[in-house]
Amino acid sequence: MGSGLMGKRKEKISSSIAWSTPDKISVRGLDLPNEILGHMNLGDLAFLQLTGRKATPEESRVFNAIVITLVEHGITPSALAARMTYMGAPESLQAAVAAGLCGLGTVFVGSMEGASKMLYEALPQDKLGTGVDLDALAVETVEKFRARKMIVPGLGHPVHKPVDPRTPRLFQIAAENGKSGEYIELIQKIQAVAEEKSGKMLPINATGAIGAICCEFGFPWKIVRGFGVMARAIGLVGHILEESENPISYELWQRAEEEILETSGPGAA
Repeated sequence: MGSGLMGKRKEKISSSIAWSTPDKISVRGLDLPNEILGHMNLGDLAFLQLTGRKATPEESRVFNAIVITLVEHGITPSALAARMTYMGAPESLQAAVAAGLCGLGTVFVGSMEGASKMLYEALPQDKLGTGVDLDALAVETVEKFRARKMIVPGLGHPVHKPVDPRTPRLFQIAAENGKSGEYIELIQKIQAVAEEKSGKMLPINATGAIGAICCEFGFPWKIVRGFGVMARAIGLVGHILEESENPISYELWQRAEEEILETSGPGAA
């Protein structure tokens, strides 16, 4: 076999995340019933799962703010996908949640991954605190995206203008808890340059703010989208419960059919 994932067979399969025996469950070295249940909230457990250690009180406040922000944002494409799937297959709640999560990409929710990657590429972690010219980095970063005719990730919002109300609050929480550094400063400078160059209103959206804060934590960019996945799953379960009690999917389907017939069907003007 070749190298990488298909490389040399491991002598022993191992994982440092969790294990269980008939009378014990260990998660990241902590006893689940006695050291986690009743001692951690869901966000703190997620932090433990990802990092292998307990969050400090300050880290807990910031990380929980990140994931709570991503739980809900109304009747979004992901919520619609989940509701529509549930209408067609109410016996498969998990498929409805999965359908909604499949839409978390470069446009909705998953853009935090792009923002984190952009910031790390502009300012590698080993360059932090070295006096790098952030203004120059901001101009260089924006010019790269403009040259490729690509949207700068983490900027702009179809509804929240001129400010995404989640962003200043997230930055405030980060600052109050020691997680406001050069990455947050850099994305703010990138936003200013992008607005100047484009002549458009491009607020830092919530996923841009979260992408920058994730860089302040040092989370790998490739896992950042996962925070949106795990958080939005909670929101989608809520939408599915409401759909089961107060359905809107059938009417959305019928109204779309009616309007398409009016504009495109036989006898359309």
